[in-house]
Amino acid sequence: MKILVVGAGAIGGYYGARLIQSGADVTFLVRPKRAERLATLGLRVESSLGDFNAPVNAVIRDDLRPDYDLILLSCKTYDLQTAIADITPAVGPSSVILPFLNGLSVYDELDAHFGRDRVLGGAAYIATTLNADGEIKHMGAADQVVVGARSAATRDAANAFYTLLASSAGVRVLSDNIMQALWNKWVMLASGALMNCLMRGSIGDILATQDGEALMKQALSESLSVAAAEGYPLPPEEITSIEKRLLDPQSAWAASMMRDIASNAPRLEGDAIVGDMITRAARHGLHVALYRAAYCHLQVYAHQHTPGVTAQQPFK
Repeated sequence: MKILVVGAGAIGGYYGARLIQSGADVTFLVRPKRAERLATLGLRVESSLGDFNAPVNAVIRDDLRPDYDLILLSCKTYDLQTAIADITPAVGPSSVILPFLNGLSVYDELDAHFGRDRVLGGAAYIATTLNADGEIKHMGAADQVVVGARSAATRDAANAFYTLLASSAGVRVLSDNIMQALWNKWVMLASGALMNCLMRGSIGDILATQDGEALMKQALSESLSVAAAEGYPLPPEEITSIEKRLLDPQSAWAASMMRDIASNAPRLEGDAIVGDMITRAARHGLHVALYRAAYCHLQVYAHQHTPGVTAQQPFK
């Protein structure tokens, strides 16, 4: 399987390395400076599941050709339109696209541009970071990937990708209901992220307060109501699993978006993770007060970092 990984950052670089170890023909689409670094230093991954340090194939946008079986996207959601423009020259007659991005709005955009029959569903549960020297560090040992076809046309591609990645370390799941799996992740991520960002603390920090548990339950309840209204009610065992994670007073987990705020990042994924949930709630007349409070907080942050730009209001 010939795979183009868009970027060689924390997520793309990590899974690109795992795919190489599994025998895939992998090329990384990168900017010229990153291509130079990969050419001189190679790709380096530090992980408790196994390190990777080797030269890799890299290409810049101007050199792309439409001859890839699968294109793996792992950018931030706010960079999706740029990524779509970048990968378009690489999309051949039988190419499929697999996004490892947060939320569901990315699928609306990719479907509109390439067609639903060209877009697989995928979710990665992992914590990785890219150091200033270009090394990828895997934090902890958790590494789970869920992948699946969203239409009959992509079933073979989903099976082939799963078979490749399944030989690498970590939990690998081939889902026959990938849209439900994507909603499961979004409910967990959005509920935790809105609380992390609104309260500026980890799960443990939040639960140590007087009203932290009640507010966390409210966030999850609002998320579950939207998922159910959209036709993807979470099964009881999945809700129990999410509750175990979000109501653990010992948990140091915090969404990457909160870490982005702490580091004064210029852009956040607030629209895709929190804002789009509000948009979907509004379609069904659902009251999601905690989501709106959190999104207002994120919009204030965005406005402060982009003077003169009016904050988006996708829920109207």
